[in-house]
Amino acid sequence: MIAALFLSIGQLGDRAVIAVFAKSLALTLAIFAGLGVATWFAVHAALAAWAGWRDGGAASALVAAVVAALALWLLFRAVAIAVVGLFADDIVAAVEARHYPAALAAARRIGPARAAAMGLRAATCVILVNLLMLPIYLLLLVTGIGTAAAFFLVNGWLLGRDLGDMVAARHLDAAAMRDWRKATAGRRFLLGLAETGLFVVPVVNLAAPVLGAAMATHLFHRSRR
Repeated sequence: MIAALFLSIGQLGDRAVIAVFAKSLALTLAIFAGLGVATWFAVHAALAAWAGWRDGGAASALVAAVVAALALWLLFRAVAIAVVGLFADDIVAAVEARHYPAALAAARRIGPARAAAMGLRAATCVILVNLLMLPIYLLLLVTGIGTAAAFFLVNGWLLGRDLGDMVAARHLDAAAMRDWRKATAGRRFLLGLAETGLFVVPVVNLAAPVLGAAMATHLFHRSRR
């Protein structure tokens, strides 16, 4: 996994990877900006209707900023994975072109519709599972036992599964993917743990989705040798 991480970091300067990083980051930030604007309008309308305020612009802006900041903190991981899923083909192809050219020649592109569906499924799972785990996170936080460990275990499992699928779908049919998942469960879990760690480091988390897709590509092809 360490080798996959360093190989992925070494490819961040590739033009194709930079293009995906720029597109995915811009789209992710645009989604959160849209959320902030929508929240402002909703809060402004609520203040006007319930409190009779004619000018609640400052209060609306403050609430919208707080909501957007909380959403960025809570949902960034899920949204970023969903967005990078749209461009995963380009990242995987760039890594395969440099390190696994024979595999690239035999690969099939996922296509935007399937990529969007896989990304949306990944984001939905991350959000729903973490919401279901929230009471346990809070309980562990109160008791002082392993909240961070539980968070890493849950999200390591989720991210390892979804990132692996983004690559495997280019090369395997459904039956072969099921066999590959079983054979690589431990390695994909380590991938997910590493990716979760990247997401919690400020600034580094911006590149975490791209690095995760590149690392998953190395994991897939090395597991098939």
